[in-house]
Amino acid sequence: MSASDTGTGTGGKGTSALSLLRGNPGFLPLWSSRVISVGGDALSLVALMLHVADTTGQAIAVSLLLLVGDFVPSLLSPIAGAISDRFDLKRVMIVCEVAQGVVLLLMALSLPPLPLLLVLVGLRAIAGQVFLPASRAAIPGLVRDRDLEAANSTLGFGTNAAEALGPLIAAVLFPFIGVRGVLLVDAASFLLAGALLLRLRSLPPIPAEGGEKSSLLQEAKSGLGYIWSAKVVRVIALGFCAVVAFNGVDDVALVLLAKVTFAASDSAVGLLLGAVGIGLLLGYALMARYSARVPLVVLLIAGFAVSSVGNLLTGLAWAVAAAFATQFVRGFGIAAMDVATNTMLQRLVPPRMLGRVFGNLYGAVGVAAALSYVAGGLLLDATSAPVTLVIAGGGGTLVTVLVALTLPGVLRGNTPGRGTENTGD
Repeated sequence: MSASDTGTGTGGKGTSALSLLRGNPGFLPLWSSRVISVGGDALSLVALMLHVADTTGQAIAVSLLLLVGDFVPSLLSPIAGAISDRFDLKRVMIVCEVAQGVVLLLMALSLPPLPLLLVLVGLRAIAGQVFLPASRAAIPGLVRDRDLEAANSTLGFGTNAAEALGPLIAAVLFPFIGVRGVLLVDAASFLLAGALLLRLRSLPPIPAEGGEKSSLLQEAKSGLGYIWSAKVVRVIALGFCAVVAFNGVDDVALVLLAKVTFAASDSAVGLLLGAVGIGLLLGYALMARYSARVPLVVLLIAGFAVSSVGNLLTGLAWAVAAAFATQFVRGFGIAAMDVATNTMLQRLVPPRMLGRVFGNLYGAVGVAAALSYVAGGLLLDATSAPVTLVIAGGGGTLVTVLVALTLPGVLRGNTPGRGTENTGD
């Protein structure tokens, strides 16, 4: 594979999502496992938020719950990625799923006070943080190289659909089985997900050059060093994180845009917040079918641009309907940047470093999102929702321009890390 191949995709039509799931006995267990566990996790998040709100009556307690679950594990991302590169990926994923199931079972049986609950939530989140890079690093070993776009798109569609349906299922179950019951359902989902992964073939680690073994901390450090030294990976990662840092505040800003700027109803708020999710799902479906025909560098830059300009135009919208349209289209951009980023890294990064690259990327994205919430909240208080969205979208657009000017040249001078095409199962 030449450097230009990475920039232009595989040049073929690839495989459709349904064909990939039906015809690939290696990928289907991973996809099914992720969809089930993500759906169950969305259930338990609703239950835990309601439980903490009811038992403490403090908004800060709910904020701590979200902070421990989303931000704290990202600080351990270098270690999480190093674990993926050090051990068999199949075993890593199974252990992580079972560990999350056991922790949720403990939560369900004890419903502990807030301090202990936060510890358990943190442990579950750390196991999830280890699983995430392992699952992305496993994909090139389960599908053909030409099917990577379809695999990433199909996985994105399934997990995002499960995440969207989770709260709705929780709303149905909650009156009948309560917090404890919903947590038990989530625990069962993780245990089932782990059982499905038993069908995967072994995905052993690739030995380091020279066969020398390093400590886990040394491997984590080398993962950070690799991202900084590999210019093309650095440009992709920095661009992705910068776009998230500018645009991550959109959820909070959209609520204020609808309620304060447009004086709309609560239903309109829900509709506006759901617009990007609808676009995201349709975007993943579109990516699964057509992304293999588009140069990945074009797909990445287009994703950055659409996701950023979408927020800028939302800030200029004159009504909820106009804001809904721009956010709906923005969902396509988020799907494009996600699929392009994952696929490019899977093709560019040496297999023995792939877990660490994904671990560090996802950790950095979590930090970028947290910074966006804080800085964006301050900006919202100082200005207004329209101004905040225009600044967020404008900043993301500027980042897009910088990536567009830099990345193609870097790709032309890059030698990909994956030397031969994987034949899959």
